[in-house]
Amino acid sequence: MSVQERKQRERAERERLIVATARELAEQQGWDAVTTRRLAERIEYSQPVLYSHFRGKREIIGAVALQGATEMAAAVRAAASAADGPRDRVRALARTYLDFAARNPAVYDALFQLDGGLAFAQEDTPGPLKDAFAALLENLGEVAGDGVHPALFTEVFWAALHGQATLTRAGRLPPEDAAQRVELLVDRLAVV
Repeated sequence: MSVQERKQRERAERERLIVATARELAEQQGWDAVTTRRLAERIEYSQPVLYSHFRGKREIIGAVALQGATEMAAAVRAAASAADGPRDRVRALARTYLDFAARNPAVYDALFQLDGGLAFAQEDTPGPLKDAFAALLENLGEVAGDGVHPALFTEVFWAALHGQATLTRAGRLPPEDAAQRVELLVDRLAVV
């Protein structure tokens, strides 16, 4: 291995460490606790080293969001592929999405609430974000109904899931009714 390859590998490892540490800190204490100073202390590198990877907290949030989008897409696909039939796939997708949001609140915030400097629904949208939407679209297109554009249906379904995730987490919806909400969503929106 050349010196250049070793340096690139070390740089990539440092970057993964920064993102993992930011994510861990955000999940434990919230995004307000994530500062470049605290990250530098936790990873045992100087702040200039941290800034050589990310220009600031906004880019770190974006990196966590991209990682989360990749994980969400994989989880949605796995749940949907294990389900029998279109209706069960939609139900599995909805439950998986809501479970992901509940288990990873800081990642969910990085994806959908905070400014990570990422473009959504645009030409320059990063691949992991496009793929997360594609994972939803792959499983919702067949239940959109006649004359309904699958991407538009997916946006509406996603918005309903996002609303449930956000309102439940904020204590605005009783968590004990979560399963009933999913069933209502599937029954009313998914045409099979």
